[in-house]
Amino acid sequence: MQKEKSTFGWVFTFAGQKKSGYITSVCLAIIGGAFQILPFFVMSSIIEKLLSGNRNLTGYLIDCAVMAVMWLLRVLFHSLSTAQSHKATFAVLGNIRKQGLKKLSHMPLGDVQSKGSGELKNILVERVDSIEPTLAHVIPEMSSNAVVVLATLIYLFVLDWRMALASLATLPLGMIFFMLMMSGYSKNYARTVAATNNLNDTAVEYIGGIEVIKVFGKAKNSYEKFVTAAKECAQSYIDWMNKSNFYFTFAMNIMPATLLSVLPIGGLLMKAGALMPEKFVLIVILAMGLVTPFIGCIKFTDDLAKVGTVIKQVTDILTAPELSRPKTDTETPKDSTVKLENVHFGYCETEILHGVSLTFRERTVNALVGPSGSGKSTIAKLIASFWDVGSGSITVGDADIRNISADNYHKLVAYVSQDNFLFNTTVRENIRMGRPGATDAEVEQAAKDCGCYDFILGLENGFDTVVGSGGGHLSGGEKQRISITRAMLKNAPIVILDEATAYTDPENEAIIQESVAKLVRGKTLIVIAHRLSTIVDADCIAVVNNGKIEATGTQAELLKNCPLYRELWNAHIASRDSMEEGAHHA
Repeated sequence: MQKEKSTFGWVFTFAGQKKSGYITSVCLAIIGGAFQILPFFVMSSIIEKLLSGNRNLTGYLIDCAVMAVMWLLRVLFHSLSTAQSHKATFAVLGNIRKQGLKKLSHMPLGDVQSKGSGELKNILVERVDSIEPTLAHVIPEMSSNAVVVLATLIYLFVLDWRMALASLATLPLGMIFFMLMMSGYSKNYARTVAATNNLNDTAVEYIGGIEVIKVFGKAKNSYEKFVTAAKECAQSYIDWMNKSNFYFTFAMNIMPATLLSVLPIGGLLMKAGALMPEKFVLIVILAMGLVTPFIGCIKFTDDLAKVGTVIKQVTDILTAPELSRPKTDTETPKDSTVKLENVHFGYCETEILHGVSLTFRERTVNALVGPSGSGKSTIAKLIASFWDVGSGSITVGDADIRNISADNYHKLVAYVSQDNFLFNTTVRENIRMGRPGATDAEVEQAAKDCGCYDFILGLENGFDTVVGSGGGHLSGGEKQRISITRAMLKNAPIVILDEATAYTDPENEAIIQESVAKLVRGKTLIVIAHRLSTIVDADCIAVVNNGKIEATGTQAELLKNCPLYRELWNAHIASRDSMEEGAHHA
């Protein structure tokens, strides 16, 4: 039902308590429009007095002063109106972004990742920002223009209905050209939106991969892809403008040309004695100002269409499916045992996991191993509640995780992946995100427990060192160690390590392994590792292959009973021996 809201229904929803600003803006704009019309009545009086031979200069000066005051009042009310509409509009833009970002945090991770980061950033930043001028001006200006057009037209009909119709004679022809200009609007605008999104995605990809591009000499090919996207984006607008310019030129020149019909018809009527000269002069003045505010109104149709497109993009995000979680727990976990029962899951139409059943008992060390792409990380992310299972169930302490509130469940699980993200803030604040209420002393103690304290003190500003966007000022091993410290501070009963030592050298790996041992003491640990030597003492090792569980058991049991594990182990030992031999010769 929310999707069926109109564009301005959504706008008023986003405005929240500031929606009264739009209402006030319209009222002030209408008053300003009235002061734009009232001078014509004074002008009518002046013309009538001039034609009757009135030479009272004082009276004319008073009339001019009244018109000047009305003009000033019109400017004043217009300024007040736009001020109110701008305040309401900034509230709309702020709420759109807040609700959009909040929604992303409640959507399945796969749905968020399926949209390019460039596309999401483009929608929530650039495209939302692009509707500010329209929302801030269209409501007051369309209101005042509409009042001016309606009042002027009514006044023209009061003066002389024939001349009122004559003043509208050019409007139908101009509107025909305007409609021709707008033909194919949806198709043309959709092309520009797609081209702009593609350009943003390509730019983000190009900048993000610039290091790889330079190292492997792919700058030319990658830059050509960016140039092609940029040219298509520009060409989509150029082609659209080329199709529209001819009709636009005629529409914008024919519609305001009211004198083409008003002057000859008015002259004939005045010659026949059917129209008084003072009325004719006033009608000419009114007719010249009739179509301009009307054009001002219809010019907003293009801007309104753009607002509708942007609002639709935003509402597509806001109305997207969320992870199904209750606000309060309907089941309470008895312990930290994790159980998967006949779990099926896939991305889009492709099923990745085919009936996975596993049990990770409380306070045990468990490992997921298998070839790349077998589904290990998918299982870990399902346990971390990044997605919902397609069918089957995942329980913690016999409680289905779909019956535990998101906030409470996230307190149960600490997740450390191979691509951990650090925010562009200090080391201290990045660690504190594990438990926002932690004191500085607790943050520093967690760093000591994880073996990070000394290297953090060695940074430029110690714990107050800003790590850069994505942790770019730190090495991969340093980022990983801080991520583990953050997980330790969280003190969750279930810890998931997805390739926690992926980016570390042997020296750092030993430190991390020692840190992990402290982190998982007394907890349920689920670890994914290609370096099988790191999980030889695990209580349970699950071998994953093609989305299924090939076997489970201890190291000794699997070496005896599972050919795939034996193959993986032999490959790991051979690789390790080769690396050690190479290091020895070096």
